[in-house]
Amino acid sequence: MSVLKINKLTKKFGRLTAVDQLDLTIEEGQVYGILGPNGSGKTTTLGMILEVVAPTSGDFEWFGGMNNVEARQNIGSILETPCFYSYLTAVQNLRIVAHIKKCGTDNIDKILKQVNLYDRRNDKFKTYSLGMKQRLSLAAALLSDPPVLMLDEPTNGLDPEGIAEVRQLIRDIAAKGKTIIMASHLLDEVQKVCTHFCVLRKGVKLHEGSVHEILGETNAVEISARDLDGLSTLLEKFEGMESLERSNGSIMVFLKEGQSSDHLNRFCFDQGIALKKLVPQSKSLEQEFLKILKEND
Repeated sequence: MSVLKINKLTKKFGRLTAVDQLDLTIEEGQVYGILGPNGSGKTTTLGMILEVVAPTSGDFEWFGGMNNVEARQNIGSILETPCFYSYLTAVQNLRIVAHIKKCGTDNIDKILKQVNLYDRRNDKFKTYSLGMKQRLSLAAALLSDPPVLMLDEPTNGLDPEGIAEVRQLIRDIAAKGKTIIMASHLLDEVQKVCTHFCVLRKGVKLHEGSVHEILGETNAVEISARDLDGLSTLLEKFEGMESLERSNGSIMVFLKEGQSSDHLNRFCFDQGIALKKLVPQSKSLEQEFLKILKEND
């Protein structure tokens, strides 16, 4: 089922076109990354579909045509820097959020456990690290148990430990079947958590698709075995090999089109060699992102 359909959505601020004729479809269960540099229209897009920003033209549809007031009750969102009362505890702040959302307070403890803040639930917000503050924001967004979670730069400003904490939390939430829409300029984070993504530049969509498909295996596989000389000699008989390079105790095998690491592994096994290492070389989202930008110059 389509969670969100965006049709020709456009936003102009005077002469500046922040979002230009944007079409998107986001399906249930996807972790969808809206990717682009600062100023590409990511936050403006999220603002429009949450009706915080009025579009200049175009439209969007939540949950197959649900009215927007009802739809917003099914969306948890974090659009800005975490904003809570510094002198109140996590529990006290979430009680205020629950009152505003009219969703009750029965699951506050459960949500705090989910975001790994339960042990600090009675500590004041001002004592929290940036990562903990961001996790409390996620707790607030999850409080009403919405099927859709919308995050704007969820790891912005965090140190490596905080980024890892929030990244894992997003994965855990996604594993429960929720749909997540995430705007980010951090290519590595999108690659690690998203199933699908689009690339925006100056409000224009340049690419849309599956992360897995764009980052699928290349034709290179790094392998090693106890007898590296014997393995190297054996590979000369493998008809699926284009060429090989040997270095640092391993062999990089370049395969012919239509061949995969499975074919290579089976060949070695059938010849009596057990591989110690078999690592298909995959592309990085950074490489593909730069390629997409270059193709659209």
